Amino acid sequence: MKREEIKVCVFRVGGTNCDAETKRSFEELGVKAEIVHVNEMVKRRNILEYNALVFPGGFSYGDYVRAGVIWAKWMLAKLGKELKAFVSENRPLLGICNGFQVLVEASFLPGFEGISPYPEAALATNVPPGYNCRWVYIKHENKGKCIFTWKIPKGKVLRVPVAHSEGRFIFAKEKQRKFLERLYANDQLVFRYCDKNGEYAEGRFPVNPNGSFYDIAGICNSEGTVFGLMPHPERAFHWWQQPDWTRQRQMPQYGDGKLIFESLIEYLTKKF
Repeated sequence: MKREEIKVCVFRVGGTNCDAETKRSFEELGVKAEIVHVNEMVKRRNILEYNALVFPGGFSYGDYVRAGVIWAKWMLAKLGKELKAFVSENRPLLGICNGFQVLVEASFLPGFEGISPYPEAALATNVPPGYNCRWVYIKHENKGKCIFTWKIPKGKVLRVPVAHSEGRFIFAKEKQRKFLERLYANDQLVFRYCDKNGEYAEGRFPVNPNGSFYDIAGICNSEGTVFGLMPHPERAFHWWQQPDWTRQRQMPQYGDGKLIFESLIEYLTKKF
């Protein structure tokens, strides 16, 4: 598939606020991207017309009940069959921040054995509690399964921003060890919070900005085609989005977030 033939759908509902930045990131790399309200998708569109789907950041439906759960249940009720068919064809599905919360609540992640009948993880209230908006460092842990990080060497440290109140990735306490072992065994662990030198946060705030178990910032499913992360790569795409650009005499044209979008596009051009 040629780059200009790729079609990406960025979903939108009440409360999403990062759809435009996500669309622009794809378009910057020569890909067709559309922002489609989910009501429009149900009434007039077909998910299978697209090569990749994105659940962007924001506060869908006000994050009432808990973050991402209303959107997740709505999608399963209205488009569950189509979404499952999309994933079964190994088409990429990306969730950023609130989108990560949606994918976990909809049981697409962690997806140890496909889509489970109930959530196997959660993104809970930050520890310490409160909305946290800051630039953080994340270390790439994946060995090659995740198609969204193909272009990122294992061990590379990326700088990206977070902005959330419920980003603390957790498993049920009695399943923590078992599920962590499965993440490693299946090569599903993708990013962990660290400092600028690559030393893991080990729960230290603000290096770990939300108290996530094992400093987990992003995971993929067992096929590597569904990926969720709390940091915002679309907000670290251009050089001028970085917080210190006015203090630097020279900066690369793009930020670290571009690598995630490039990896996805490379997968699509090679596999389809």
